[in-house]
Amino acid sequence: MTRRALAVRHVPFEDLGLAAAVLDAHGYEVTYLESGTDPITPEAFLGPELLIVLGGPVGVGDVEHYPFLAAELAAIAGRLRAGRPTLGICLGAQLVAHALGAAVSATGRQEIGYGPLTLTEAGRDSVLAPLDGVPVLHWHGDQFEIPPGAVRLAETPGFPHQAFSSGPAVLGLQFHLEADHTRIESWLVGHAHELAGAGIDPRRIRAQAVEHGPALADVARRVLDVWVAQSTLLLENPAPTDSDPWEHP
Repeated sequence: MTRRALAVRHVPFEDLGLAAAVLDAHGYEVTYLESGTDPITPEAFLGPELLIVLGGPVGVGDVEHYPFLAAELAAIAGRLRAGRPTLGICLGAQLVAHALGAAVSATGRQEIGYGPLTLTEAGRDSVLAPLDGVPVLHWHGDQFEIPPGAVRLAETPGFPHQAFSSGPAVLGLQFHLEADHTRIESWLVGHAHELAGAGIDPRRIRAQAVEHGPALADVARRVLDVWVAQSTLLLENPAPTDSDPWEHP
């Protein structure tokens, strides 16, 4: 049986990155849905075994200006109600959090560049355990609240909500675990206007990618491998409601 993974992409360069090879290694056939141009239906989001909602420069609060976000939120909500494995990254995590009933708002500041995560106690017992203290790529100004019933997993100074899990199959990451440091130039070009507006020199991020990228890539692949493996196991053998399948092996 062919396993399917749907990646919802908002801008071309914010793709699956490091996650692509991990999904391939687990036998998943990947399809991209180009949000904003491809049709968005609840059925399209519900069918694949895995859903990964990627990042982008728009936000939950931009629904009036970008109406496709409303359809995307509705389709995500339908998948979450069905308990299907879902990973949200940056904007994707904000959309997942909002679909679960959490507020998402602008913080008035930006977190852009590589910086270390601090995991909560729950985070150190989760799939994210290898990331404790590891510099990851941040690129956001909005922040989600932790959804009702979800568990906060990670923080950085000034941004206490960096990751959450909700039930056995849903993971939200504010940071870009998937970003391939060898392709950081596409990010610097694609977000050139934002960097200039924030007064951030792209040379700093380029240097950080060289310094932190290789080690982060190794850790990121380990984390993503565990998430995909555990998600696959959950699909094949649904866990009892009182178990914690996100416990780190």
